[in-house]
Amino acid sequence: MKKKKISKIVLISIILLVIVLYFAVPSFNATMKNFVTQLGSLNLDAVIELIRGYGVYAAIISFILMILQSVLAPIPALLITLANAAVFGWWKGALLSFWSAMAGAALCFYIARTLGRDYVEKVVTKTGLAKVDEFFERYGKNSILICRLLPFVSFDIVSYAAGLTPIKFWDFFIATGLGQLPATIVYSYLGNLAGSTKTIFIAIVSVVALSALVYMIGKIYNDKKKANKSN
Repeated sequence: MKKKKISKIVLISIILLVIVLYFAVPSFNATMKNFVTQLGSLNLDAVIELIRGYGVYAAIISFILMILQSVLAPIPALLITLANAAVFGWWKGALLSFWSAMAGAALCFYIARTLGRDYVEKVVTKTGLAKVDEFFERYGKNSILICRLLPFVSFDIVSYAAGLTPIKFWDFFIATGLGQLPATIVYSYLGNLAGSTKTIFIAIVSVVALSALVYMIGKIYNDKKKANKSN
């Protein structure tokens, strides 16, 4: 209990510090507004130029952008993943996207577990959180892995929602990694081919198809396992 209280104080202090910097430091304010504006525009070319414009610090900026989009759930991570592939090449971009997304997921989980449901609902909305809650109730301990394999399920809301459940952090982290890796590889490879809306469409279709295949194989395996137990 004492450890949780300390964590809450630390987290709130960090949030307050960011708020103070945002309103008190003009350059920080302008940079954050620019980041959110570029990501919110859903313009892949703009995000690519934003990251590339920081030169040797491009990877660090990309990492920060992924963390930012994780905390601000409505902003899509797909744009950053595709942009990373275009800027750094597909495999380097995939590594950067994967580990920055994992860091973002861990942060969302930590925030939810520390600050509770009331705070999370303000970030992701009650409706979005309720839908993920239903998914968790339906699929139980396999929910995290299944959610990560399905690109139409919000990555960030799942991370927040998981932090509100009794699931252990490492179980959440490993399931997130296993589910996130295929999507990151596919998005990064296709993003390296061309930066366009067509690429995004192809990437999404490919991941949906791959996810459906993985899900069907898993369902067949589980059904057979249950059948063997009943015999």
